[in-house]
Amino acid sequence: MNQQTNISMNKMLLLLKTILIVLFVGCLFDWNYSYYQLVRFIGMVGFGILAYNNYQQNKTWFLIWLSSAVLINPILKIALGRELWNVIDIIWAVLLMISIFSNKQKTELKT
Repeated sequence: MNQQTNISMNKMLLLLKTILIVLFVGCLFDWNYSYYQLVRFIGMVGFGILAYNNYQQNKTWFLIWLSSAVLINPILKIALGRELWNVIDIIWAVLLMISIFSNKQKTELKT
């Protein structure tokens, strides 16, 4: 993969992580149930993309994203209760922020 493609991919992954963070923080508020269904679908796809991207590079992040995609999937729903889902949403938002900053530091070290 050339450097231009790599930069473009990093920007897309950053955008995806930012969108997921906003969606998960939004889950802390009281919305119509359709919002949470949309978050489940987007979250599953987003975590799937992140897992695929980290498969070769970082097994720890791969396992975190893959297990998150399984947990949030809208097909075989796991009922945990609103309070526990809120805690998980916060954990996901924090993990996504950590992954953004750890990736940024690795990129800065390479240049």
